[in-house]
Amino acid sequence: MDRFLECLSSYGTSLKFEDLPQEVIHEAKRRTIDLLGCAIGAYLGEPCKMARLHSLEVSSNPGSTVLGTLHRSSPELATFTNGVMARYLDYNDNAGGKDIKEGGHPSDNIPAVLAVAEYAGADAKTVITAIVLAYEVQGRLGEAAKLRPRKLDHVFYVALSSASVASKVLGLSKEETAQALALAAVPNVAIRETRRGQLSMWKGCAGANAARNGVFAALLARRGLHGPEQAFEGAFGVLNVVTGPMELPSFAAGERPYKIMEAKLKYFPAESSTQCAIHAAIELRKEIGRIEDIQSIVVEAFDQAVDITADTPDKWHPTTRETADHSLPYVLAAALLDGTVSLEHFKEERIRDPKLHELMRRVEVRRNPDYTKEHPEAHHTRVELVTISGRRYAKEMRYAKGHPKNPMTDDEVNRKFYTLAEPFLARKQIRNILDRLWNLEEGQDLREVLCLFIVRPENRGTGPVRFL
Repeated sequence: MDRFLECLSSYGTSLKFEDLPQEVIHEAKRRTIDLLGCAIGAYLGEPCKMARLHSLEVSSNPGSTVLGTLHRSSPELATFTNGVMARYLDYNDNAGGKDIKEGGHPSDNIPAVLAVAEYAGADAKTVITAIVLAYEVQGRLGEAAKLRPRKLDHVFYVALSSASVASKVLGLSKEETAQALALAAVPNVAIRETRRGQLSMWKGCAGANAARNGVFAALLARRGLHGPEQAFEGAFGVLNVVTGPMELPSFAAGERPYKIMEAKLKYFPAESSTQCAIHAAIELRKEIGRIEDIQSIVVEAFDQAVDITADTPDKWHPTTRETADHSLPYVLAAALLDGTVSLEHFKEERIRDPKLHELMRRVEVRRNPDYTKEHPEAHHTRVELVTISGRRYAKEMRYAKGHPKNPMTDDEVNRKFYTLAEPFLARKQIRNILDRLWNLEEGQDLREVLCLFIVRPENRGTGPVRFL
């Protein structure tokens, strides 16, 4: 067997709930709460409505709940719809660790875990184990290879990790899991144009699509479908065509921490590499007094921040929410004007706000080689304001709120969930959901938990959406 298929399938089938330290189990629940809050908070997003309408055309028994409804679609379509919701606000977590190259958003896998677990009737301990597995597979592949220089997108890893976790939840054998991974690897290479320049709706859909494809691969493998035997090491396999040479993943053991403990939660609904700049701008706002006195704003940042959030002139002239939440000039201007960055800043009318655009024109973004050396473990960023009178104010930050070295508390995770869910769910629903999720491993029925997310009638928006 291909060594990479052997490595990934062996780890996936051998990992057990009993192997997991208590803090890892707790973190899996935190990530699930965070992800589901992001998803329900995006309920009325345009791509979310489009995906939901599509998945509601299919009924499945057994099936998987389309979040916000009582409808059960096929597991791969529920994975896609719930995943689009989870990513739309760009508020779910990012991979982390000092060795990570391009880990993406590992919680993109959680909709796959939940959809397949509901479909298969898996228990909550299996759900938690699969979530931890997702972070391991995606995170270790993100350490092993760098796709961006090859103009490829990190969601390729999501197809593989979702195939791995779907196989785990379905109870597939090692051989069947290897077939699922092969079926996920060969057809699902994604290109980087998704995240360049003026961003489209697809930016928030790419990870969900990869997760859907990983689930589909596992479902096919369960039926006995085989993939290429040398999916990774063959002459035209992943290593030779996609990633280039890479070492076999080395998973959590002994002193090597679980990747879920290194991933970064987001305190603000914006691209991960902008979080430190937002914090710095909020602090500077307290010192500067009058925003009108600012003559120039100079941001020094690491390469990845520049390459993602200040790469083209579009980032100084965003016209879509997808571009705005990936624009360092935009979120910086928002933080300086309003003292925060919230979901309100990404509504169409606010993105067009001339005050924000006028302030963005004063922003200059520079690369700092020393900060790049600290990345990816730190997101070192420095923001300097220069006033018309020549006075200078500066703040710098390495670890934004939500980084493992500056973690969000459980109370802050709860508050984030409440903020996202309250427009759509009653407070009694929210309290019930949180109680169930914090005690997930204690025999909770996953289908009952997901059905608690039914959106209140007055907040369902318009259109022919069924709530069965």
